[in-house]
Amino acid sequence: MNHRLSLAGLVLSLATVNVAGAALPPMAPVTAADSLLIVAPHPDDESLCCGGLIYMARAVGAKVSIVWITSGDAFRWDAMRLNRELFPPAVSYLSLARQRTDEAREAARILNVDHDSIYFLGYPDRGVSHLMGNYYEPPSPWRSHYTGARHVIYPDAFEPGAPYDGASLTHDFEAVLDRVHPTMVFAPSLQDAHPDHRGAGLLVSRTLAARGELGELRFWIVHGGHGWPAHGYEPLAPQTIAPRGTGLQWRELRLAEDSEAAKLQAISAHQSQVRVMGRTMRRYVRSTELYALSPVASAARR
Repeated sequence: MNHRLSLAGLVLSLATVNVAGAALPPMAPVTAADSLLIVAPHPDDESLCCGGLIYMARAVGAKVSIVWITSGDAFRWDAMRLNRELFPPAVSYLSLARQRTDEAREAARILNVDHDSIYFLGYPDRGVSHLMGNYYEPPSPWRSHYTGARHVIYPDAFEPGAPYDGASLTHDFEAVLDRVHPTMVFAPSLQDAHPDHRGAGLLVSRTLAARGELGELRFWIVHGGHGWPAHGYEPLAPQTIAPRGTGLQWRELRLAEDSEAAKLQAISAHQSQVRVMGRTMRRYVRSTELYALSPVASAARR
């Protein structure tokens, strides 16, 4: 496989046509026989993208697992505020990562995800797209500009000591897949504006394609373009297709009232983030969540 496959090329190959103005069809129901894997680039993404889905899936008896690619250890404004430092040192970013993973565990608990079904890979925040590009099999691992690390440094990570390169990240993600055996994988779209999200989408797309399991993939978007989601906290309004999500086959999941409340509570558990951008985070609490089919899943439904 060419591990330097262009991101733009894969976006084009994964995009499908969505009829403009057409009502969105419903997402197929999740059942007790399903096993869902939520792929989150950072702690809080799982709640923003999929909090309602996770809660509803657990309510019907489905298994839900969450894997975080990074521990969110490169959010400078957050580290500055947390430690009241204009130029946070590496130790401050490590402290932030510990807080964010603790918050993610609490959010998962609120959404009724089992403790043994959560996985932290511990790869570098702001480095995922680099690992899936020029640092897939580099002569030396990627170095985080924030923590200074070149390998997974968190003792509670899935594979402590793994070098910061794409081959190691792919190996760890495949190991999670082998442990979880998902029937559906929910991952960020390659059209998401954040490079870590695009890198995570590339990781999932490549890995599932190589395993012949691309039909299990569903996409979501968090960074969907300027001004999206529009307006403020509007829990009665349906979610809209993000500007960067055009061209994908979206399906709509209507949230039950209790799942919407659980999603808001899970988002609120990420206090380090809420203190910085809580108003924006609450915009993701809507009466629906949107998920796009992979090309294989789309073709099967024609």
